[in-house]
Amino acid sequence: MPQKNSDELLPGTLDMMILKTLIRGPMHGYDIAESIQRISDDVLQVDEGALYQALHRMELRGLLDSRWGLSDNNRRAKFYRLTATGRNHLVGETRRWSRLSMAVSRVMETN
Repeated sequence: MPQKNSDELLPGTLDMMILKTLIRGPMHGYDIAESIQRISDDVLQVDEGALYQALHRMELRGLLDSRWGLSDNNRRAKFYRLTATGRNHLVGETRRWSRLSMAVSRVMETN
């Protein structure tokens, strides 16, 4: 039986981190993954397949828009940006995450 990665994300966490990352402005997939990894001090590494599935799913839900452009190394890339719906969704998800993480912390701090 394959062993689960101990740093596996909770469902919905990747979407929330993508939205938070895009609050700074449009980015292509590779930059989104790199930003999450860098900000987490290399603790979180986003699987490319999971990232692009999440981006596609969020675009279909109207949380993101995309357009083609050139990356810093002059390669054609799809750039994603938050929509107004995505910004509103991020506010709600941030509240939910804060409540959940505080509750888990309280449980872990008890003797």
